[in-house]
Amino acid sequence: MPSYTAPLREMRFVFNDLLRITDYADVPGYGELTEELVDAVLEGGARIAEDVWAPLNQVGDEEGCRFENGVVRAPAGFKAAFDAWYQGGWNAIAAPTAWGGQGLPGILAMAISEMAMSSNLSLSTYIGLSGGVAGVLMAIAPDELKQIYLPKMLAGEWTGTMNLTEPHCGTDLKLMRTKAVEQPDGSYAITGTKIFITGGDHDMAENIAHLVLAKVEGEGEGLAAVSLFLVPKYQVNDDGSLGPANGVVCGGIEHKMGIRGSATAVLHYEGAIGHRLGARPPAKTEGADDAKSGKAKGGSSRGMAGMFQMMNGARIGVGYQGIALSEVAYQNAAAYARERLAGRALTGAKYPEQAADPIVVHPDVRRMLLHMRAFNEGARALLLWLSHEATVSRHGGDKERRQLLGDLFNLLTPVIKAHFTDVGYECVNMAMQCYGGHGYVREHGMEQFVRDSRISQLYEGANGVQALDLVGRRLGHENGRPVRGLFGLISTFLADQDGEEMAPFTAPLKRGLDDLMAATGWLAQHASQNREEAGAASADYLRLMGTVLIGYIWARMARIALDRLAEGTDDPGFYEMKLNTARYYMGRVMPDTAALKAKASAGAEVLMTPDDEAF
Repeated sequence: MPSYTAPLREMRFVFNDLLRITDYADVPGYGELTEELVDAVLEGGARIAEDVWAPLNQVGDEEGCRFENGVVRAPAGFKAAFDAWYQGGWNAIAAPTAWGGQGLPGILAMAISEMAMSSNLSLSTYIGLSGGVAGVLMAIAPDELKQIYLPKMLAGEWTGTMNLTEPHCGTDLKLMRTKAVEQPDGSYAITGTKIFITGGDHDMAENIAHLVLAKVEGEGEGLAAVSLFLVPKYQVNDDGSLGPANGVVCGGIEHKMGIRGSATAVLHYEGAIGHRLGARPPAKTEGADDAKSGKAKGGSSRGMAGMFQMMNGARIGVGYQGIALSEVAYQNAAAYARERLAGRALTGAKYPEQAADPIVVHPDVRRMLLHMRAFNEGARALLLWLSHEATVSRHGGDKERRQLLGDLFNLLTPVIKAHFTDVGYECVNMAMQCYGGHGYVREHGMEQFVRDSRISQLYEGANGVQALDLVGRRLGHENGRPVRGLFGLISTFLADQDGEEMAPFTAPLKRGLDDLMAATGWLAQHASQNREEAGAASADYLRLMGTVLIGYIWARMARIALDRLAEGTDDPGFYEMKLNTARYYMGRVMPDTAALKAKASAGAEVLMTPDDEAF
């Protein structure tokens, strides 16, 4: 059975050295922070992840969820572990105190979430989706629904889901058929079928609050008619007690390659009663045709905005899954590489007292371990830095800084989702490779990590769609203001560095930034003339941007490590390894930007010339 140890030292480095989170006492949520409090939170989360959740990971995979007589049952032990998480308040670390949360910074909740995903990804999906639903309700639900639903959801008595995909459509929402018909009392009857609903049915909570996208009858066609509805599994009385079943029928669960302990359900809505989230749209004026214009108005736009809020949050969360599974896979691969004996080091025996040297002495094994470590530490630091900066900028600083961070978060959401999950999956496969044939054997747990991590490239928008979103919509936003801001941020950092000690980190970063800027210029020139050029370049361009972003944060971490070693530290080995890992990234990963630039600017002709029937 694989093991998991929360990477607390790495998290402390990010919080204390990189972000210096205790310096922001004037920002809501940060005022009470001390290093001691942060340590206590991290250590408490680590205990439940390591001791309660991780031992159930293989159980969930082997047993899976069961669909019996119309009811979905979670694997053995999941209910107790689920309850322990909520009873400890680990789900509500960053939730407002007004709703029973602890009101701490969101980045602390993200760190705890990483521990949950590393220790048991299947179990974490129920809690992650429920938190997303609660966030949407806090943002756009009327007060009477907040008062009923939020206390129950934050206590773990009720959970939540997101319902978008239908059997015939996913990304193209205008094709959806689920409909909502207004009732005399102002509620809506929801009818249709949704698929791939994570946590769509289970036996760990009394009720499930579904957020459902549906077309409102009589409000046009296409996206103009789409709005968001809150549809509970069981009807809810005015006092919060449960009423009868609500016409939400589970038609079954998917038999999946991985995350088998996570119930992925087919849900049939048979006139289920739902509540519209967002005001009714204004009456159509004479001559107006929302369906033709494609513009969603009033309640539709606000409800859709709420769903997109949850979708973007979910994409960030899925990106973090790429880190979380790569981290636990790396830990086990590193332990195995230190213990497994095979052959001798190429320069002679390193452990002559043993029958053979451990495989960690071999260059290719070290390459894989360093690659995983460089991704894990760089991606974690980048995501926490971006989230922290976005939060701080909203509550202070000048208007330009707020705009920059808002732009960056919007621009980089598809990059985080796609790049982190693509590279995370590659790293999990490297971890399995370190085991040789033993990695293919179930008892070691590595093949489960491979299967579990593969889904992250698919759900919450397949990674190819994320790349199209980046180049087709986000890159040109406000005439390219976000990407220009990104270039300026990295360029300013580079200009501020001097001295030969930073050259091994700044020179590769500068070359990578130049490649990214050149590819961006190529897209600006060619994609406006032929949109297929953007589609053909999109995947390579996204990976190019992700590679440079992690390189930027590694250069910043190298600067910190150099400063700490110069000042004197009681933990020199930690900072020296930071520099070693940074050198690996700059020497072994950043050179990829040249090839990615060449591929992104190669053009669409070779892809689009063959006839459709030729495939």
